[in-house]
Amino acid sequence: MDIIFLREVRADTIIGVYEWERQAPQAIELDLEIGIPSEVPCHTDNIGDTIHYGVVVDRLRRALAEQHFLLIEALAEYIAKVIREEFGAPWVRVAVTKLGILPGVKRVGVMIERGHRPH
Repeated sequence: MDIIFLREVRADTIIGVYEWERQAPQAIELDLEIGIPSEVPCHTDNIGDTIHYGVVVDRLRRALAEQHFLLIEALAEYIAKVIREEFGAPWVRVAVTKLGILPGVKRVGVMIERGHRPH
């Protein structure tokens, strides 16, 4: 399987269990690995045959500006669902990181995988 990856994608969203976390949007960081449905783009060199990562990032940033979550697990699940359902990815790995949310801890996050990777 061929994989598109995006590292350290920044987006702002309202997320958190505590009221003080939900007062204003926080910057989060995403690391994404997106399975490409086929090897066709390797041969055609055509953007229409692959998942356009710029469109993915724009879609996610728009959604995160509008959607609010309590848990980063729920946020990661939402992102995985969007990528798989709207962009046709057979497999995705999503890591969501909250930055500097705990004293003495630089990053807190979760990573999930959804779908199937062919062997």
